Amino acid sequence: SAVGALGRLAVEQLRRGAAPRACEAAARKLNLGVDTVQHGVEGLSYLLSESSKLMISEIDFQDSINVLGFSDELNKSLLQLYLDHRKEIRNVLGELTPKLPSYHSLEWRLDVQLASRSLRQQIKPTVTLKLHLNQNEDRTAQVLQTDPSTLLHLIQQLEQALGEMKTNHCRRIVRNMK
Repeated sequence: SAVGALGRLAVEQLRRGAAPRACEAAARKLNLGVDTVQHGVEGLSYLLSESSKLMISEIDFQDSINVLGFSDELNKSLLQLYLDHRKEIRNVLGELTPKLPSYHSLEWRLDVQLASRSLRQQIKPTVTLKLHLNQNEDRTAQVLQTDPSTLLHLIQQLEQALGEMKTNHCRRIVRNMK
């Protein structure tokens, strides 16, 4: 059936990337335009990848596609396609995520310049941070230097972001991401 062919193309697109020749061959077999097949495959791969990413249940998936107004037979075919390939798609998406560095430790030092040759009464504080990161089993260090007022502003912004994570909207998003 057309759904099966488009489903196979969508899963292959998620595995290996776009395949224009496969879309052209499918368009000839189904007697459809190449753009129509390509848009269908892209839409189906988006539906499958987002559903797999969120690991939505069968009922949630059915509710999501019932809104589209497809026939019951088509909805069952899409559900079966999702159930058959969701773990594989999730693995493929996991391989595509960038490996970001993670926090290991932080060293800091406060330096204060009390005077210089030209200015006898001067107080110039500086905070020096050495941030140790883990990335792919390697440890790296980044040295950062700032003044206390900029550091306080940064702390306020981070506290505001953490406070934002406690809102109901963010909690709902985080719950769906798991």
